[in-house]
Amino acid sequence: LEPSTDFFRYLKDTAGKSGGRKRWPKLTTFLMADALVLIIEGLLPFLAPNLWRDTFRRITQMSDGQIRFFGLTSMLIGLLLLFLVR
Repeated sequence: LEPSTDFFRYLKDTAGKSGGRKRWPKLTTFLMADALVLIIEGLLPFLAPNLWRDTFRRITQMSDGQIRFFGLTSMLIGLLLLFLVR
């Protein structure tokens, strides 16, 4: 992507209202959220690798419908948390 595309224009701070502290506040927030996801997802394999491995084995044996149900439930909980925090 070129820096002049609409994607980057959207992420940039509009008209420099941040006083120069952050040029890309939305991108910074997005990267911080990604960093937190990686930290949280890395906790179980780091603290309890055997439990993580067994859980992963069980997930691979589930049907597509069961996996989709857990994915949907996870997304709905995430949306609810975002709604409550905002």
